[in-house]
Amino acid sequence: MPINVSVVIITRNAAKTLRRTLDAVQDYDDVVVYDNGSEDDTCDIVKAYPNTQLHQGEFMGFGPTKKYAVSLAKHDWIFSLDADEAPTAALNAAVQQWSATATPQQAGSIRRENWMMGSPVKHSGWGNDWLIRLFNRTVCNFSDAAVHESVLTPKGIHLIQLKGKIEHLAVSNLAQFLEKINRYSSIRAESGKLKTYPVPIIFFKAVFAFLRTYLLQHGWLDGWRGLVIAVSNANGVFWKYMKAYWLSKH
Repeated sequence: MPINVSVVIITRNAAKTLRRTLDAVQDYDDVVVYDNGSEDDTCDIVKAYPNTQLHQGEFMGFGPTKKYAVSLAKHDWIFSLDADEAPTAALNAAVQQWSATATPQQAGSIRRENWMMGSPVKHSGWGNDWLIRLFNRTVCNFSDAAVHESVLTPKGIHLIQLKGKIEHLAVSNLAQFLEKINRYSSIRAESGKLKTYPVPIIFFKAVFAFLRTYLLQHGWLDGWRGLVIAVSNANGVFWKYMKAYWLSKH
C-alpha cells in the first residue's frame, strides 16, 4: 500500500466509469472524491468503498475545484486522477516505491494512454501524453485555469517519470464530444479571460485547429478517430470564441 499518498478525484455524473477508477485505487488508504452536482449514482458508488471520503459542493472551474479537493486530502502527497481514469498495477507499484523516498521538491510525471471507443489513440495530439499527477501540495498545486488546468511547479522542482501509465477512457460514445464542446466552451467564454476576435478570425482559428490536429499532429494516422478528434477540436475553438464574442456584444 502506498504510504502517505492521497488520491484526489472530482466527479459529476461519473457513474459509468467511476467503479473502474475506484477499483484501481483500493490499496490507498485515503481517496478523496469531491462531487459537484451529480444526478446519477456517482455518490452511492463512492460510499460503497471503505477507503473513500465523499465531499459535495459547487463547481468553481476545473483548476479551482481540483485545488479545493486537494485541500481536503489526509496526506500532503497527492495522486490526482479523473473519474474516467485508472492507474495500472505497474503505476501503483511505482507510486508505492516513490512514496518511500520522495522529497517535496520532486513531482511525478505519468504517461496517460487516451482511449476512444475501444482503442488507444496514438496521434491527433492524444499520444505521448505525459502529465504531472503526483506532487506534494505544500510545494505544488493546480492552476486557477477554468479549463485545461495543470499542476504548477515552482522553480527547482525535479520531475521524475514514473513507470506504468494511467488508462484514460476519454470517449466512449460520440455524443461525449458534443457535450464537452458545449460545456467547456461555455466555461471558457464565461470566465472573462478569453480574448475576443472578429468573426472571420474565429473562423480561420477553427480551420487551423482542424489542420493542426489532422495534419501537423498526424491525426490522419488514427483513421476515423483522428478525423473526429480534428473536427471536435475545430468546433471547440469555434464555439468558445463565438460565445465570448456574443457575450462581448450583450
